[in-house]
Amino acid sequence: MRRAGAPAGRLLPQRRRPAAARVGDGPATGPHPAPVDWESPVSWDATAAVAAIELLARTGSVEVPHYDISVDRCTGYERLELRGARVFVAEGIFAAEIAAACRDRGVLAAAYALRRPRAVTFCRRLARDLREHRKPPRVLVRRGVRLYRDEARVLARQAALGCRPASATAVRRTIIAAARPATARQTALS
Repeated sequence: MRRAGAPAGRLLPQRRRPAAARVGDGPATGPHPAPVDWESPVSWDATAAVAAIELLARTGSVEVPHYDISVDRCTGYERLELRGARVFVAEGIFAAEIAAACRDRGVLAAAYALRRPRAVTFCRRLARDLREHRKPPRVLVRRGVRLYRDEARVLARQAALGCRPASATAVRRTIIAAARPATARQTALS
């Protein structure tokens, strides 16, 4: 979560796709002959992601690539605008990898690792991936089972990288409180 300046559209602007991935045929990446392992930090460009977050935090606007996981490449670009939002959420499996760099640049208000029952995460991930036709169903089920087994290790690693494990409800409450204007926060705490 990054402090910035009140909400546009939804309560908070949220980026659900990587700001910079090393996949497909993007301008800085070149073609990849093999399928991309989206669970590997090597599949994206941490430096570009931090730069995009910093630019968004400082200017309120950034152009971000749109990735289609089913074809393992960038399929276009879109502008992400804060429109006056006080905070924004940058989330994803590798967010922990860049938490320290964002903290060092002064653009990190908090870093969390969501703690959920593994079965819930498995079902939600599989439903999303099937709905979006990210990969063939057999691949998605195998991937989901592997991630299910790795979840405790992933959460421990994210905590070691500076993210605080918390429930989605606790994180949501914290973000909503941070998005309120200072006078509203003071009134709510009084």
